[in-house]
Order: sequence, then structure tokens, then C-alpha cells
Amino acid sequence: MSNDLYEVLGVARDATPEEIKKAYRTLARRLHPDTSPDDPEAEARFKEVAQAYEVLSDPAARERYDRFGSADGFNFGDPFGGGAGGLGDLFDAFFGGAGPFGSGRSRGPSGPPRGPDLEVVATLEFTEAVFGTQHDVKVRTAVSCDVCDGIGAAPGTAPETCPDCGGSGEQRHVRQTMLGQVVSASVCRRCQGQGQIVADPCNECRGEGRKVIDKSYTVDVPAGVDTGSTLRLTGRGAVGPRGGRSGDLFVKIKVLPHERFQRHGYDLVEELPISMMQAAIGHHMQYETLDGAEDLVIPRGTQSGRVFRLRHRGVPHVEGRGRGDLLVRAVVMTPQNLSREEEDLLEKLAELRGETISRPDTGLISKIRSAFR
Repeated sequence: MSNDLYEVLGVARDATPEEIKKAYRTLARRLHPDTSPDDPEAEARFKEVAQAYEVLSDPAARERYDRFGSADGFNFGDPFGGGAGGLGDLFDAFFGGAGPFGSGRSRGPSGPPRGPDLEVVATLEFTEAVFGTQHDVKVRTAVSCDVCDGIGAAPGTAPETCPDCGGSGEQRHVRQTMLGQVVSASVCRRCQGQGQIVADPCNECRGEGRKVIDKSYTVDVPAGVDTGSTLRLTGRGAVGPRGGRSGDLFVKIKVLPHERFQRHGYDLVEELPISMMQAAIGHHMQYETLDGAEDLVIPRGTQSGRVFRLRHRGVPHVEGRGRGDLLVRAVVMTPQNLSREEEDLLEKLAELRGETISRPDTGLISKIRSAFR
């Protein structure tokens, strides 16, 4: 970070508070990670700008900075020694610290709160989940108000520092006890911890700095996902009020069943019906996999339940290399509704194999006897 905080914001040393605020807002919008996701230096620059504004926007801190002439060793944090108002909390509010579905801290000790996380379901075809795809999802979300640029104040005006907390977002209370003075802090009731109040709210968003719309995102679905998988799109949730950073968008995957294959982990399984003759004599066939046709040889004498493994024709691993296998389970089908000629041929085959066949009596008298058994 530059030692000259005025240089970081691009303002003169005698700049007014409004000039400092305007410079900060311009740089923050341009350098925010959500605005410049492809610029690896934007986040570092954004931190520098936030640090500079942290000092120069506070009259007392600015006076001390002007007196010492350097940011080295300067205490940006709480004068009481606590974490409130510290840079770690400020950056935590912008660059992390919130767990999935808002389980972490959603705001720092001051400033606008983080927007909520959102969740949407993406329904995929079986092959889309296996090989990966791009899928469009629609979500109702909050976006920054384009009339007030997300600050919540009417055009030509700006939020004001909260007079009750002095912009810290907290109110401190000192009470005398037997052990000495005890300092406690609570969220400022007037500004709700944001450190600023909007005296003249924007008519478009009524001071919220955001509006609700239906928005579409194209999601890159990796190969190998399954029902229950969740994809996290960082910063694609609802924007926070009055410039608060966006939450995350969680895309839950639902995969439609396939007409032939079932998924067992990363393996695919299909039961393949084959005729009694194909199983007995053997059969060479073209078997359709998800990758195209494969040669499949059914050896002579194949029994029902035998499994043929086609390696690396299953589901790709989501994390890591390789694929599962395709398991083809043979199901030998017994012929039904045979003609008299077909029965005679099978009976002849049985005689050649030395097998004894005694045909059941299928006449009317036999059926009556079976009914009374």
C-alpha cells in the first residue's frame, strides 16, 4: 500500500470530506471484485482504497494521520483496543467470512450488510449430468439500483455519517463496577450498524439501494454431477442494501432418469436381455453406450446374471481424473408362446442332449384338476 493515503484515493491533501467520499465511491465501484472478476489486481487495489477511506473519512483519524504523515504503525482499529472498526473486520465483510447459506458473519461492525444467499434447482438430462453442460437458471434476486448507483440516496445527495455512532455502527456504553470501568458495545439503533443514514432516499428504491428483478445465469455444470450435488456461484446471490456485497447463489442439481442406464456411484449399470439361443451359442453384437457403439461379445454358454464390464464407459469423476465403468448384466430370456413346430425342435434338442422332457397336460381336464388342488 502507498504511504500517501491521499494519493491512493487520488485527491489533494486539502480535499473536502465530500471530495474524499466521491473519490472513494468511484474507485470502490470500479475496483470491487464483483465488478472486475477478471482483474487479479482489483481486489488488492480495492483493499488499499478501503484502508485509505477508513482513515480519511474519520476527522479525528485524518487529523492524526496528517500529524504523523505516514500510515506505518497507525492504529486503524478501535481506540478501546477491540476489533470493532478494524480493517480485518472490514475486509472480512467484503472478501469472505460468510459460510454457505449465511452461516458466517454477514456484516462487519459497520457498513452495509451482506446480501442473502439464494438457492435454485437445475434439472438436467441424464447425459448432461454425465458429460457436463452449460445450463441456464432463473432466479428472483436483488440488484443494485441504477438510479442511485446502489447508495440509497436521491441523485445529487449522499448518505450522511450517523450522528449517534459517528459512523462506527456501534454505540458504546461505559459503566463503573467494583472491578473498574466496563465498556460494552451494541449495534447502533439509528443506522442499524451501517454507520450512515439516508436523509433524502432514492425514489426508485426507497433508500434500499437495490431492487428486485428476475435474472438469468448460465451455469457451467461439471461432468459427473448427480442429484443432490450443489454448485456455488460466489457473488451471484442478492446484493446487500446500500452497497452491501452480494451473497452467493447455490444451484442444486436434479438429474432425470435414463431410459436404459442406472447410476451406481460412478458406474453405469444396465440389464441386457438376450435370447436363450444367443446365450447358448454365443453372440457378437454392437452395444450402444453413452459414448457410441461398442463391440460386445456374448460367449457361448452365458448364464443369466453374468456381468460384462466396459471399462471407462461410466461417469467421469467430478473431482479428479478417470471415469467409472459400464456394467452390462445379461438376462437370459426364456422363449414364450412357442408354436408346435418350435416346441418339437426344442424337444428334439433335448433328446440330443439326453434331457428328459415330459410335457404337462394343458387340456381342460388338467386345468379343472389344478383348480381344485
